[in-house]
Amino acid sequence: MAFTGHRSYNGVADEQLRATIISLYEHGARTFRVGMAEGFDLHAGEIVAELQLTLSDIILEACIPWPGFASRFSPEERERYARVLAAASVIRYASGDYAADVFHRRNDMLVDGAATVVAWWEGHSSGTGYTVRRARRQGSEVINLFARDLFTHAF
Repeated sequence: MAFTGHRSYNGVADEQLRATIISLYEHGARTFRVGMAEGFDLHAGEIVAELQLTLSDIILEACIPWPGFASRFSPEERERYARVLAAASVIRYASGDYAADVFHRRNDMLVDGAATVVAWWEGHSSGTGYTVRRARRQGSEVINLFARDLFTHAF
């Protein structure tokens, strides 16, 4: 199972995200892949890391574009990144250095073979959109919490 979402995510659906992770765990998911980007990725990673305290067999897999990827993050986001990275059972890099296609390679690494992808996708063309489309093409279930959040708050 994997996560993909926008950097602009600010935690608005963290309760739904936590409930979704727990539900997926209860249905057999044990490995949770996170792309380690600011926003949705790191929020998801933090929740999985927190759940590791009570769910000892949950695996957090950090899928990182390249070493040094977080060097341009704000100090706060670098701290969040470091906490999630420290909790990761598996760390994988898409490349040893920056390359033009490194984000696509990281996104492919995230979703290839994932039965479920949890997204925070607004529907625009973006890296998240690329990842959601790839997941759907390979037959993964896509749970888009953005759409659920809009529906929940429509009334």
